[in-house]
Amino acid sequence: MSSHSSFSRRQFGGMLAAAVGAASAPALAAAAQHKGPRMQAHPLIKPARLRQGDLVAIIAPAGFTDDDAIARAVANITSLGLRVTLGAHIRAVHGNYAGTVQQRLGDLHAAFREPEVKAVWAIRGGSGCISLLALIDYELIRTNPKVLIGYSDITALHLAIGRQTGLVTFHGPVASSTFSEYTVTHLKNVLMQPQQQYTIPMALENHRRAQTHANFTIRTVHGGQATGRLTGGNLCMVSALAGTPYAADFRDRILFLEEINEAPYRVDRMLCQLDLAGGLSSAKALLLGVFMHCEADEGDIALSLDQTLDQHLQPLTVPSVSGYSFGHIRDQFTLPMGILATLDAERQTVTLLEAAVS
Repeated sequence: MSSHSSFSRRQFGGMLAAAVGAASAPALAAAAQHKGPRMQAHPLIKPARLRQGDLVAIIAPAGFTDDDAIARAVANITSLGLRVTLGAHIRAVHGNYAGTVQQRLGDLHAAFREPEVKAVWAIRGGSGCISLLALIDYELIRTNPKVLIGYSDITALHLAIGRQTGLVTFHGPVASSTFSEYTVTHLKNVLMQPQQQYTIPMALENHRRAQTHANFTIRTVHGGQATGRLTGGNLCMVSALAGTPYAADFRDRILFLEEINEAPYRVDRMLCQLDLAGGLSSAKALLLGVFMHCEADEGDIALSLDQTLDQHLQPLTVPSVSGYSFGHIRDQFTLPMGILATLDAERQTVTLLEAAVS
């Protein structure tokens, strides 16, 4: 346990050992062979709001991390007036993952099991969360609801936990992100100072970056307003989960998507997969963030990113926009998964129509 917390390493280690013991080899093998959880609707569960002095568990459920990222994550979270404890295996390395499946699963379960922990914050994305989904104790999470924050590969946890428990989770900066004033303002207003109605404008810094970086440009393909519950996340993960018990349900939702380091033809393929699996037209709106480094290489014979996106957005009849202030960028707002919201394509805002925390 980190020295940044009054909660002892011995206590956390003991809970972790129990969690890992519960995920023994026979149990893991049996879980991997089951047919998966039932796809059923669950009542929405809102975690408790974060308050000054609350304890936050930093875990690494996906890619491996290092001491510099850990130090940055601790500084970020303590700057919000929160205390920090580190997952027992946060420094583990197994290939490009932050430890084995059992280690990463154990840290996730231990954080949700500990009553003193009020939020579970992923230190980074990367890859590997999808390997945890069939083994997660969803009943443990449902009966111990708390804030879960992260983006990128953490999308897999957001979608699975939301689908299997009804818990509202938060697509927002990972703990080691560079926290800008814009990011912190909207993070606090969603998690620590909740309002029954809260309007999020786009980041001025992103508008400035659009002058030299076209992917930051806000584009309205279909205007208007749309209201629905928020779902989505990283395009790669949303498409990877299509057809599984953990898939995003687009129906009557505002579907938000972002991506990084994917060529236009791969973006096209993933959007085609989503359309074939769930039908993009069933969503109330398509809300695309900043797609970083997703243009074709210079000299390639290829569609541009905008042309690729428009192939999927233009046939729709619902509000459809791109370039909004979320994704693999510094100035990003936090999106509560499952919360009712309104996208206003004319004002370029997202308005949360209910508090995301209790």
